[in-house]
Amino acid sequence: MNKDIFEGKWKQVRGEAKSWWGKLTDDDLERAAGKFDILTGILQEKYGYTREQAEKEIDKRMAAFDSNKKKV
Repeated sequence: MNKDIFEGKWKQVRGEAKSWWGKLTDDDLERAAGKFDILTGILQEKYGYTREQAEKEIDKRMAAFDSNKKKV
């Protein structure tokens, strides 16, 4: 995912992120602040993902979000 696009969509997906990744706190989401690299690091910390796994997880969730948004 393009990091600029991710940052632009952050406000829309922030609420969804808590349901996608239940271990994330409001503080984690605030710290991420739409920064792809920071969210990747937080997912690594909380879930023990490798960097590649975290990036794929974010990409997967964003693709699903975009797909669902187009259906509505």
